[in-house]
Amino acid sequence: MDDTIKKAGAILAAYSGPPLRIMEVCGTHTHEIFRLGIRKILPENIGMISGPGCPVCVTPADYIDEAVYLALEKGCLVCTFGDLIRVPGSDMSLADARSGGAAVRTVYTPIDAVQLAAEHPDRQVVFLSVGFETTTPASCLAVKRAREQGVANFSLLTANKTMPRAYEALKDSADAFLYPGHVHAITGEADCRRLLAEGVSGVIAGFTAKELMTALAVIAVKSAEEEPYFVNCYPRVVRPEGSPEGLRLIKEVMEPCDAEWRGLGVIPASGLRLAPEYADLDARLKYDIPEIHGQSNTACRCGEVLQGKVKPTDCPLFNTGCTPEHPIGACMVSNEGSCSAFYQYGL
Repeated sequence: MDDTIKKAGAILAAYSGPPLRIMEVCGTHTHEIFRLGIRKILPENIGMISGPGCPVCVTPADYIDEAVYLALEKGCLVCTFGDLIRVPGSDMSLADARSGGAAVRTVYTPIDAVQLAAEHPDRQVVFLSVGFETTTPASCLAVKRAREQGVANFSLLTANKTMPRAYEALKDSADAFLYPGHVHAITGEADCRRLLAEGVSGVIAGFTAKELMTALAVIAVKSAEEEPYFVNCYPRVVRPEGSPEGLRLIKEVMEPCDAEWRGLGVIPASGLRLAPEYADLDARLKYDIPEIHGQSNTACRCGEVLQGKVKPTDCPLFNTGCTPEHPIGACMVSNEGSCSAFYQYGL
C-alpha cells in the first residue's frame, strides 16, 4: 500500500473529535469512495453523505417530460448522453418514448448532435444539455459550431446547473464538503473561498485512492482545529483561477437563471440558459414548449437522498421495485447515482 494512503488512513482512524459529516458533491467521488472501500475503513465518528453531484440525478421530471414532448409531439431527433434515456418522467422515460417510435439517439458529445443535424437537414435535432460547469463548455462550443456552420435545424434543451448555490443550500447538511475536482478545474477556487468567508468548510479533491484519502485526512485534521477552512487538495489540476477560457465561453453563450433541482426545489440563479444572442437555438423558444409540471413517483425518496436526509436503503423501493435494471428513481439510473452505488457496493 502507498505510504501516503497508509498515513492518511492512520490520521482518519485516530480522529477523536465530534461526529463529522462529510458531503461528497460529486457522483464520481461517491462511486470511487464505495469502490475503493473507503467508507468501510472510516471510524464511526466520520460519516459520508452523498450529495446532489450527479447531473442526471438532480434533473427533474419536468425536463424529461419536455424532452419526451419534443420527441413525440414535435417529431424531433432527440440526442442525449446514455444515462438520461432511462430517467423516469411523469408518464414515461425517453427509452419508453423510443420504444413507441420516437427518434432518440445516444451521442458522446454535443458536437456529435450538431454533426447529425448537418448530415440530416430535413430533421430537427435537439441536444439535451444536462450537467454542471464541467460539461457546459462543450454545449457552448456546440452552439457556436452550429451558428458558425449555419446549421439551422439544431437546438439545445438546457438543464445546465452551477454548484455554488447548491453548496449554499446544503451548507447546514454537512460539516465539510468534498468539492468536485472536475467542476473546480473550470471554476477555480473563488467559490470555495467565498463560502469559507461565510463559515463553510471544504476541500477540493481528486479521484484516485491517494487523492481521496489525502483529502479526507485533511478534513479530519482541519476539523479538529474547530475553525472554518478551505484547502485545494487537487492542485495538479485545479488552478486558483480555474479555466479562464472555459469561464469566458460559458459567459458568452449562456446566462444565469433559476433552476429546479430534484429534491432541492428551485434554487435561484443556479441554472444556465442560452443568452439572448443565441435564442434561436433555444429549443424551449423554438418549439414553444408549454409549461410542464412533472410528477415523480411519490414513493421514491430520491429527493431526500440527494439532500443527505436519508440513505438509499431507507427508501421502500430500494432493491425491491427499484434496481439498476428497472429504475424507478433517477438516483438508481445513473452510474454516478448514490442509490446505484449502494446497490452495487452495499454499505
